[in-house]
Amino acid sequence: MNSAAAPEFRVFSGKDVRAVIDSEHAAIIRAVESAYRAHHHGRTVNPPSTFVRFPDNSSDRIIALPASYQADVAGEPRRITGIKWIASFPGNVANGIPRASAVLILNDERSGFPFACIEASAISSARTAASAASALTHLLGSEKPQPCTLAVIGAGEISRQIIRFLFQTTIPITSISIFDLVPGRAVSLCERVRASTSARVIAARSVTDAIRQADVVVFATTATEPHVFDPALFQHNPIVLHISLRDLAPEVILSAHNVVDDADHCLSARTSLHLTELQVGHREFVTTTLPEILCHARTPERNRPIIFSPFGLGVLDLAVGVLVYSSLRDRTEPVPDFFACGIYGRGLR
Repeated sequence: MNSAAAPEFRVFSGKDVRAVIDSEHAAIIRAVESAYRAHHHGRTVNPPSTFVRFPDNSSDRIIALPASYQADVAGEPRRITGIKWIASFPGNVANGIPRASAVLILNDERSGFPFACIEASAISSARTAASAASALTHLLGSEKPQPCTLAVIGAGEISRQIIRFLFQTTIPITSISIFDLVPGRAVSLCERVRASTSARVIAARSVTDAIRQADVVVFATTATEPHVFDPALFQHNPIVLHISLRDLAPEVILSAHNVVDDADHCLSARTSLHLTELQVGHREFVTTTLPEILCHARTPERNRPIIFSPFGLGVLDLAVGVLVYSSLRDRTEPVPDFFACGIYGRGLR
């Protein structure tokens, strides 16, 4: 930003953002992994997320995720700072609009002025999916992973993106079973997935059927409290991508190796891990973190289920947001006189 000129401010639409997301899966995974490594090495500022809840409606919420981190942008080190403001209103689906909506604001490191507002629902789902794909790739721990079966609990946009990102990895997925409390949603997602894979894709009859037949289980639901209680469902030691964070009872958590992205974030806001800590009074059930694994820590042994529970750090949104910004900046004109800087210093009239 030129300090002698008025700050530039650009707005990026969801249509343009999605076009970048759809063409940059590999780059997004790299960006997310880079942000995780920066977090491990202490180069991030990632305050607790702030939840806005409503006393007359326990299902709706809006979350603020501020963050900052040192990143490499076009070969130069820069501090990236910003905030994601994301709403989750599950009732939207019945009205024909998405459950989640979001914007991402990016701030200039020198002046503090915002320089971009990015429609961020696609960014949010993409960084979540990239995190899941990275975790599974590293938890499998082999240059040539064995063929595996996938179960997906929840048939929303996050699940669709996770499946798409997993297809971009080297993991050979031979079959996919999808379950949703609304059967039509599972059928619809099955149809969309079949169009892009030769794997067998079916709608599962129940959560238990899906789990028992899968090597990898994805939970991407809108659950606000645990609904899976029996550790025996996981006795075949699958890898569980517990994206929605609140599906599993403490008994299940305690039966597994638990991998998180950040323990302080994950053990808060009444997640399954938080409920487990409240029950047992300690955090010793947390085995390791994905940032540690990405920085060459050992992965858990496959002698128990492995549950990856990512809270979703704000630095991941920044990492993907900067990638989108860099791709679209030169094609997007700044908003004229957004900050009206010329009025400052004139005094009152």
